[in-house]
Order: sequence, then C-alpha cells, then structure tokens
Amino acid sequence: MIIALFPNTSKKQSKNLAIGIQEFLSNHGITVVAEDEEAKLINAKPISSVDPKEIRFLISMGGDGTMLRLAHKYHLLDAAMLGINLGHLGFMADVPIADIYPSLQDLINGSYKIHERVMIQGETLHGDSCFAVNDIVVHRARNPSLVEIAIHIDGVYLNTFEADGIIIATPNGSTAYSLAAGGPIISPDLEALVLTPISPHTISNRPIVLTANQEIQIQYLSDYDPVEIRADGLEHHHLQTGDVFRITRHPKNFKLVSLLRRDYFSTLRTKLGWSGKLR
Repeated sequence: MIIALFPNTSKKQSKNLAIGIQEFLSNHGITVVAEDEEAKLINAKPISSVDPKEIRFLISMGGDGTMLRLAHKYHLLDAAMLGINLGHLGFMADVPIADIYPSLQDLINGSYKIHERVMIQGETLHGDSCFAVNDIVVHRARNPSLVEIAIHIDGVYLNTFEADGIIIATPNGSTAYSLAAGGPIISPDLEALVLTPISPHTISNRPIVLTANQEIQIQYLSDYDPVEIRADGLEHHHLQTGDVFRITRHPKNFKLVSLLRRDYFSTLRTKLGWSGKLR
C-alpha cells in the first residue's frame, strides 16, 4: 500500500509528527511518499517516484483549508483523504493529535468507511472554469454597495438577489461560509446543494436547498465593477455586468476517510460548542 503524507514542514510540530507517522506506517509495511521537495525531510519517498494510480490514501496534516488545497492540487488522484487536525475548526480534518496513532492503526486494519461527497463545478460563458469541494462564492468584491444577482434553476427564474453575494455550497461546505451567512447544516451524505444569499437587503430572502443535479445559472446585473468568483476560497475569476456563470454537479465525488471511532455528529457538537445534554 502507498500512502501520501502532506505535512507543513515549515512548522516544527508538523515536521516531527510527520517523521513519527512515516516511521509508524513504514513499520507496518506501507510505502510513504511526500511532495518531492519535502520527502527527504521526513524520510519518505518522492511522490514523483511512484505511479499516482497506486496511491491509496492522502493524509493531510493541518486543517480543513489544508485539505481543500490538496484536493485542488491533486484533483487527478483517485485517493481518499484523511485529515489530521493541527488547526482549530476542522470538520473534515477530525483526527486530533492525541489520537493519531490509534487512528492510523484503524486505517491499517480497515476500520473505516469512505464517504463520497458531492462536488460542484462552475463555468462562465467565456470558458473560465473551476470546481469546489465546499463552495463557490460570487461576491461584490470592490463594489462598495450591494449588487444585483439573478438566479435561474434549470432554466427557470428563481429570484434577483440584492446582496453582498451568493454562496452555492455542497453538504460538505454547509458548515463553512454558508453556515456563517445563515445557511442550514446539511448532512454530508445528502446529494444536495444550498444557495445562501450573503447579507441580502430583503430579509425574506432565505437560503434554499436544491438537489445536487439541478443546474444553477447566476447572472450579474448591476452596472458596477466586476464581481468576484472564488471556489473553496482558492480559484479566482470575475464576472462582468451581464455575464452568466453556470454551476452544475461535478462528475467526481470528494472521497473522505471516516474512521469508525469517530462520527460526524460528535464532531459537529464539539466544533460548534453545543452544550445540550441528554435528560
């Protein structure tokens, strides 16, 4: 088995943990690879030295943002990702430092499930494209006031939002920016999308949940500066006045390793600081 390990070697803690993880996995007969420029630092093999199709898992060391960056950088790999949380608010990166080695043992023993989560893709009429694991955001950018954005669903007019922007989030991304903007939490295994307006002028403009297979067309109407499109906070495009941006389901799913010792709802309670008790 080949596992790709991605530490942040600029951080001493991450580098030292990665060396320990590499040794642990190697002692169990697993080949550990890392990015070429970092492989030697953690005693791993360069990732370029193996067939990418043979990589079984990606282990991300950081937070959810690190996992998203890896998902974009290595989107051609068909490997599932496990996240070790070295940050703060991690919904995908849910393995704490104290639980690293028992979690790795579970991975080796097969005590896990692979959840395939919906991804989305977007394209402008000019051919600019992007994809997202969490969300695609259309934001007013440099404009000092609210902008008008028209939404069509499968070619049928929904509404024109006067707002700071619009978030199209997957269930995986429903606990990110969309949640902060007032959107619902969607169980990550659902095949759905949520459209959440950002600071809408009309308070009756509420988030709406759609099926994952519906096409969303976003048209920028205001005669102002271009608005900005960001996918997972990474890829960056602009829409000019009158331009249309089309969002559909991505043909691939994001594969996330879920260890049987952990569950989504306990992670949710912990990360959101819920304090309810059984009575």
